[in-house]
Amino acid sequence: MNRTLKYFDGDRTLWVIVFALGLFSFLPVYSASSNIAFRFGDGHVMSMLIKHAVYMGLGLGLMYLVHRVQYKYFAPLSLLILPLIAILLAVTLVSGHEVANASRWIKIPIVNVTFQPSALASIVLLTYLARYMAKYRESIENFGQTIMRGLLPIAVVCGLILPANFSTAAIVFALSMIVLFVGGFPLKYMMRIFGLGIAGLGLFVLLVMAFPNMSNRIDTAKTRIESFISGDEEANYQVEHAKMAIARGNVFGTGPGKSAQKNFLSQSESDFIYAIVNEEFGLIGGLFILMAYVWLTLRVIRISMKAQDKFGRLLAFGVGLGVAFQAFINMGVAVNLLPTTGQPLPFISSGGSSLWMTCIALGMVQSVARGLNASPEIVNDTEMFNESIPQDAYA
Repeated sequence: MNRTLKYFDGDRTLWVIVFALGLFSFLPVYSASSNIAFRFGDGHVMSMLIKHAVYMGLGLGLMYLVHRVQYKYFAPLSLLILPLIAILLAVTLVSGHEVANASRWIKIPIVNVTFQPSALASIVLLTYLARYMAKYRESIENFGQTIMRGLLPIAVVCGLILPANFSTAAIVFALSMIVLFVGGFPLKYMMRIFGLGIAGLGLFVLLVMAFPNMSNRIDTAKTRIESFISGDEEANYQVEHAKMAIARGNVFGTGPGKSAQKNFLSQSESDFIYAIVNEEFGLIGGLFILMAYVWLTLRVIRISMKAQDKFGRLLAFGVGLGVAFQAFINMGVAVNLLPTTGQPLPFISSGGSSLWMTCIALGMVQSVARGLNASPEIVNDTEMFNESIPQDAYA
C-alpha cells in the first residue's frame, strides 16, 4: 500500500475525498441513467455505466498526470492557451453542437465526444489571473494599467460564454472577482470592473431584446429566475419533482436503484442527480455528499494558505473554489435554494468534459500541495524549472 501511495503526492486527504466521490457516483449514475437508456437508447443501462467508468478513469488519469507537473509551469501555459480558448469559445458561439436546447459544446467527430470549452476557459482564465496578480500587483498604479492585462481577458471570456450559458458566465465572473480580491487588487478598481460587467450585461440584454434571434438563453434564464421567485409549480416542473424525490427519501432513503422520480426528471443523471441521491440514500446520503464537498473546500483553502508563493496560493484557491462553487450551486438548485442553472455535480453527475475539467482543476491544486511536501524529487524538479523558465514569468 505504501509503495502505491508514494506515487500520489500532494494532499492525501483530498485524494481520498476524490476517490470516495468517484466510487460513490456509480450508484446514482447507474440508477438515474436507466430512464435515459430505456427512453432514448437500447435499454442497456450497463453500457452507460461502462461509459461513466471510462470517463471517470480518464478523468482520474488526467488528475494524476496534472498533479505531477510543477505548478509554476501553469503560469506561462495560461498565457499561451488563453487566445486559443477565446477562439474555441467563438467557434462554439457561432456553430456549437446543441445538447438539451443549448449550443455549448464542440463535437470531436473522430472520437464522437462533445467538449464544453467554457469549462476549460474557467480554469485557464483563473490561472491567468493568478499569474497576473502574482506578477503585477505591486506595480498597479492606475486603472488604465489593468485594462489590457486584467479586464480584457475577463471581458472576452465571459462575453463569449454569456450568449449560450448565462449561469457559467456569471460564475466565471464571480470567481475572477474573488481571485482579484484575494490577490490584493485595489477595491476601487474592482468596483469599476464590477460596474462595467453590469453595464455589459445590460447592453447584451438590450441587444437581445432588439434582435430576438440573437440568443434564446437570456429568455431561458429570465424564465427560470421568475419562476423561482414566484414559486409557480407548473413552471418549476423539474424542481418540484426534485423536492418530491428528497421528501420520498426521508432519512434512510428508498435504497439504491429504487428512485421513482428519475422517471420524471429529464436531467436526473446530471443537473438533478443530488435529488436522486437524497431519494435513494435519504438525508444521510445527502449529508454525506454535502460534507464531502465542505471537506474538499476546507482542504483547498488549507493548501492555498500553505502554498510556497503568491501564484500558488491564488492558483489553488481560484481553481479549487471553482469546483466547490459548482457543487454547492448544483445542490442548491436541487433543494430549491437557487434557480435552475444546469451546473453538474462534480464527480457525481454523468458526463465527460465537465468531469475531466474538474479533475484537471484538482490536479492543479494537488500540484500546489505537492510543492509543500518538499521531497528531494520536487526540489530537483523546481531547480530544473528555475533554470529553464525566467523567474518573472510567474511571479
